[in-house]
Amino acid sequence: MSNSINQNILHQSLLRHTVLDNQYKLNPSGTYKNTLFQAAIPNQVPAQHWKSPMSTKFLGSSLNVQKPRMASGTSRRRCPVNPHAVLTTDPASELAGKFKLDENIELQVDVSVPTSGSTRRVNILVTNISGSLLLHWGAISDIKDKWVLPSRCPEGTQAYKNRALRTPFQKSGSNSTLTIEVDDPAIEAIEFLLLDEARNKWYKNNDKNFHVALWVKEKFISDVSVPEELVQIQAYLRWERRGKQMYTPQQEQEEYEAARAELLQELARGDTIQDLRARLTKKNDGSETVELSTPKEKTIPDELVQVQAFIRWEKAGKPNYSAEEQHREFEKAREDLLSELTKGATIDEIRKKLSKGEIKTEVAKQFQNKKYFTVDKIHRKKRDLVQLVSRYAPQPIEETYIDKPKALTEVEQFAKLKEEQDGGDVINKIIYKLGDKDLLVLVTKNASKTKVYLTTDLQEPVTLHWGLSKTNAGEWLTPPPDVLPLGSVPLSQAAETQFIFNTDDSSLKVQYLEILIEEDGFVGMPFVLQSSGNWIKNKGSSDFYVAFAVQPKKVRKVTEGGKGTAKSLLDNIAELESEAEKSFMHRFNIAADLMGQAKDAGELGLAGILVWMRFMATRQLIWNKNYNVKPREISKAQDRLTDLLESIYASHPQYRELLRMIMSTVGRGGEGDVGQRIRDEILVIQRNNDCKGGMMEEWHQKLHNNTSPDDVVICQALIDYINSNFDIGVYWKTLNENGITKERLLSYDRAIHSEPHFRADQKDGLLRDLGNYMRTLKAVHSGADLESAVQNCLGYRSEGQGFMVGVQINPISGLPSGFTDLLQFVLENIEIKNVEPLLEGLLEARQELHPLLLKPRDRLRDLLFLDIALDSAVRTAVERGYEELNTAGPEKIMYFITLVLENLALSSDDNEDFIYCLKGWDLALNLTRSKKEHWALYAKSVLDRTRLALANKAEAYHRILQPSAEYLGSLLGVEEWAVDIFTEEIIRSGSASSLSALLNRLDPVLRTTANLGSWQIISPVEAVGYVVVVDELLTVQNKSYEKPTILVANRVKGEEEIPDGTVAVLTPDMPDVLSHVSVRARNGKVCFATCFDSSILSDLQVKEGKLLRIKPTSADIVYSEVNENEVPDASSIHENDGVPSTVTLVRKHFVGKYAIVSEEFKSEMVGAKSRNISYLKGKVPSWVGIPTSVALPFGVFEEVLSEGSNKAVAEKIQDLKIKLGEGEFSALKEIRETVLQLAAPTQLVLELKSKMKSSGMPWPGDEGEERWAQAWMAIKKVWASKWNERAYFSTRKVKLDHEYLCMAVLVQEIINADYAFVIHTTNPSSGDSSEIYAEVVKGLGETLVGAYPGRALSFVCKKNDLNTPKVLGYPSKPIGLFIRRSIIFRSDSNGEDLEGYAGAGLYDSVPMDEEEKVVLDYTTDPLIMDDNFRQSILSSIARAGNAIEELYGSPQDIEGVIRDGKVYVVQTRPQM
Repeated sequence: MSNSINQNILHQSLLRHTVLDNQYKLNPSGTYKNTLFQAAIPNQVPAQHWKSPMSTKFLGSSLNVQKPRMASGTSRRRCPVNPHAVLTTDPASELAGKFKLDENIELQVDVSVPTSGSTRRVNILVTNISGSLLLHWGAISDIKDKWVLPSRCPEGTQAYKNRALRTPFQKSGSNSTLTIEVDDPAIEAIEFLLLDEARNKWYKNNDKNFHVALWVKEKFISDVSVPEELVQIQAYLRWERRGKQMYTPQQEQEEYEAARAELLQELARGDTIQDLRARLTKKNDGSETVELSTPKEKTIPDELVQVQAFIRWEKAGKPNYSAEEQHREFEKAREDLLSELTKGATIDEIRKKLSKGEIKTEVAKQFQNKKYFTVDKIHRKKRDLVQLVSRYAPQPIEETYIDKPKALTEVEQFAKLKEEQDGGDVINKIIYKLGDKDLLVLVTKNASKTKVYLTTDLQEPVTLHWGLSKTNAGEWLTPPPDVLPLGSVPLSQAAETQFIFNTDDSSLKVQYLEILIEEDGFVGMPFVLQSSGNWIKNKGSSDFYVAFAVQPKKVRKVTEGGKGTAKSLLDNIAELESEAEKSFMHRFNIAADLMGQAKDAGELGLAGILVWMRFMATRQLIWNKNYNVKPREISKAQDRLTDLLESIYASHPQYRELLRMIMSTVGRGGEGDVGQRIRDEILVIQRNNDCKGGMMEEWHQKLHNNTSPDDVVICQALIDYINSNFDIGVYWKTLNENGITKERLLSYDRAIHSEPHFRADQKDGLLRDLGNYMRTLKAVHSGADLESAVQNCLGYRSEGQGFMVGVQINPISGLPSGFTDLLQFVLENIEIKNVEPLLEGLLEARQELHPLLLKPRDRLRDLLFLDIALDSAVRTAVERGYEELNTAGPEKIMYFITLVLENLALSSDDNEDFIYCLKGWDLALNLTRSKKEHWALYAKSVLDRTRLALANKAEAYHRILQPSAEYLGSLLGVEEWAVDIFTEEIIRSGSASSLSALLNRLDPVLRTTANLGSWQIISPVEAVGYVVVVDELLTVQNKSYEKPTILVANRVKGEEEIPDGTVAVLTPDMPDVLSHVSVRARNGKVCFATCFDSSILSDLQVKEGKLLRIKPTSADIVYSEVNENEVPDASSIHENDGVPSTVTLVRKHFVGKYAIVSEEFKSEMVGAKSRNISYLKGKVPSWVGIPTSVALPFGVFEEVLSEGSNKAVAEKIQDLKIKLGEGEFSALKEIRETVLQLAAPTQLVLELKSKMKSSGMPWPGDEGEERWAQAWMAIKKVWASKWNERAYFSTRKVKLDHEYLCMAVLVQEIINADYAFVIHTTNPSSGDSSEIYAEVVKGLGETLVGAYPGRALSFVCKKNDLNTPKVLGYPSKPIGLFIRRSIIFRSDSNGEDLEGYAGAGLYDSVPMDEEEKVVLDYTTDPLIMDDNFRQSILSSIARAGNAIEELYGSPQDIEGVIRDGKVYVVQTRPQM
């Protein structure tokens, strides 16, 4: 340090009390100490703090010193003599200790140092704690262990058995804080424990008390003092060592006294004043003193620096700054203002510019709450997520559907007539809606001649204003003279031609034009119409255009005349559209009139209203047509419609999701005077700001004529334009990004031709007034605007000048405690860059609001619009937060997924699956944080289930909405592209789209962490073939490919057949490894694999038609293009065609018994399924259960069919078989239906009853005739499954004679299973015979062997270590099947398990009672949650499989269940 201290000592007003960065500090003895949580170290000298007689300030570029006035005889400071007190070197706040209590819970203790008197503070902070904490504490005096109870205690403190004190912490978000003030000078320390009373959990310091040593004021020798100039230099050195921190005046004073204490301690150790002076000035003779410079430059008042720093922070998106970044921001703010000074501005001018009321208030609030440059997280309440489950699923109301051919309109009849007369090729044909009239344009081509026919049923004379285009659709060229029809008038870049009224056929009251174009260079014709002095444009806003080239026809789902819709309602809407397009008032009133019909039509009726309103909101329909309507009339119509929507919402909870979507497209509306203010307040803006002409006057006229949601965009564009210092490009950018073009502005009845032009002196006033006006516009037009929604719920009253004057909206009563503060937090942080705290606030607000939306109440509508706005804000925030996830780890992405999924669940009617997915993600997060071994594997299963839930949601939307969009779109002439993407856009606008994007980010991370790779190989077979892409495997299962084919199928359910000629099936779908299609693939030596990587799948899809070689490894597939000569001869694929199959069936005959017991199960009477069950009885270990069984043997079906009572049924089946033989495969379904008409012979009933009862099985008929009827129907369904499409085509492929196929029926009592499993005793994926592979599902096994989506729990187990199963994947199946005590009738044909042909799984097993579908919550399932239980169950399954394989001496395919921990085997067969 130089002899002069003249460096800049900038006074930076510290925004946050800063603790020492390094917890390790030197004791006066030269040794290090960590914290104050230790015993006093002998021979340490305490610091003594005295109030300085000097006023010090770290200010500007100097250290200013004011010399005190000293009275003579003033007592001198004394040196301390007690060597035992603990020294704390930070005068303001010492970080006494930081401890990890439990996972994320941390304890931090700061001890503040007294500056005068003897009061000391202990600040205790516990972070990430959810419960309510108590401090159990006492004080230590005179180094005694016994606690004393101080008289001064925090509020709420209570004595505990007169031996301790208990003080509650204060909650602040997820943190708990407490401050203890100690004024008793005898107290040397405090000790404490933490108690979570709700959980009865104690937090200790390694099983001991936490011990905090306190500063102790000691006695000092009266004849020693330190010169003030040395104290000042020591204080500077301390400030410099601490990185020149920003100090408040109080901290400066504390720093000064700490410097004095340090020097006094040095004196106490024996140094002299001269020693101190020499050290501090680096001169032994003391002749030189420190020079203290005075300010030489202009300085900025600190309060202005604070305001500027706040403004910079807000502009940056309110990021959470570190202490270092805060200091840097303050310096930059100071530099900003110093730059203003150097440019000539005065301090008063800067103060006036910065000290606007709103900013000043915000800054003051920040400093008052000590929340500087940070966004606090709100405290989220712990909730039982199951309480959010909504199982409302609307029952479809089927409208009687009559598909009548649509009658041709007059213009269509006329066009058809012209087509026939012309004889040329039709290359374009378009019908445009002109209100309730039509315009049809027909383009034909014959050789090089193009002919354009225009026909309309408008009755007033019509003029065509038209041109031709050579390059693009926007080009207008004057038609050549030889093209102009008779009577045309050429214009600049256009021509005008009068339509001709039809006189050829008086029944067709149309007018038309014919234009012949012989030149070949024109590509199209732009045009508009004029009639009765009005211009008629396409959709009221753009030019019509017809192309002269053949337009590609998009494949579009046929609406079949309104099938799958509320057709009569949609027809009514179409008839009323010409009235509705007059104005929003007309449209909303018509919608209100139709709401009764829509409600009666149920889900599809409300879907129709939604589609109509959505077409309106996306500007596919005309908003205003030659009709002047007052804004208050629009507002009143909105109010009427939304009142009806609110009423239906309250009374029909099953439709709430649709109703919310309708409301979000309509807007809130409100009292008529609010709407009228749109008219009145534009005048206020013009008057206040002297802007009565130009664009503002044109906008004023448009607003008076017919206001619309476009006005919100126009207002925002004006605000952005002014904020950009009048950059007109910004104005157009805002308009265009929100769908408003120059053409649209010109299309209004009161067109806006001009651009805005304002003066610089108008800027502040316009920003103020347009900001106020925006609130008025949004109050009427914006259903999802958060600020206006909050204001409507919390209430406001305006006494402003011209804006909302006198408007008073009372707050809604009965809002939850703290809800107002929560909404305020959301509004304050709505634009922050770090969106996580905002998302938490938004979702906490939705959770608090949720119970209020479940029943009728006052002002439910306003609460609904608030919830819609909060929902919308979540989606916007998530999309803004994608950037911060780019470098985030899996835990952060998973947390975002939970937030978005919670938002989606809160907006969905039937949300049970979403809720259980959300619980699954919470568990996955806990597993991640606790570093559990299988966290990624479990998270992957939750991710897969969440994707399934999203797919189900999308399919439901498509089923409900798309048919209505297509039918109504065709009636209203909506553009085809808008109809085609209707449902897709609905999904994209919701949380489902954001959730899908987050899942896509996380998926590759989980696959890498869990070592899953990009593929799951189900059937590892190398193959060469041509790539064919299909949507569903089901649609091509009966196809036969001539060339070896690699199918890339987007969807594979699990029950399909694999088409002939297929060498590989690759899919993103996830059928179970043991599903029917998986078994078929392995048996047929077909490569079958699931691809988890969308980029790989996309690459395969673009290779359609190319020849690839695919080579599976243990966890991956390598593929490459190959030459044609590497593919086998295609004819070899069908080399067995025409050759008799080696697989044969032996016809079975009726043996004279309708029913038999298990002891009678022989090959001539039952199939392998029944015989194997009989064989296992008494041979498997005693801990493996085998269900009791009886059977209806082979030939019973044929015998029943031959009964006289069933003669008519038999004859019909015979006729249908003939049709089937002729290739009419629709006969299969008819045969199945006919089989169900069979009557049961009396002898069959008697024998079956006898056999079941003698075996100890319950007889259904004992519960009544209805129960026997159920059982008989189940038996017939098993027989009928012989004619399943899948089974029939499978037998045809291997040339089996279907007539020889016989069906026995195995009858077993259903075990009401906790779990079901399938075992393959040789791993089917790897072929490893030393390893058992099994899959387990919750509930009955039908979800495993049937086509139920999702994956089962899968595991492998080495046969030499059956107690150590290894989980390969956790379950993602959302549905479990459960059933009451019942009977199941299993198919047992002679076509199953033939050598060389796997017929198992082709035929149906039918329970007597219908299974109950239950949405599964795996977070309560011990198989997932309890490691010991899982190990026990899986090991038992593996041991059962191993025992059965040893019994048969060959690999087995085994099905079974678990009930109360016991294993039951229900069937086994050879593994194929």
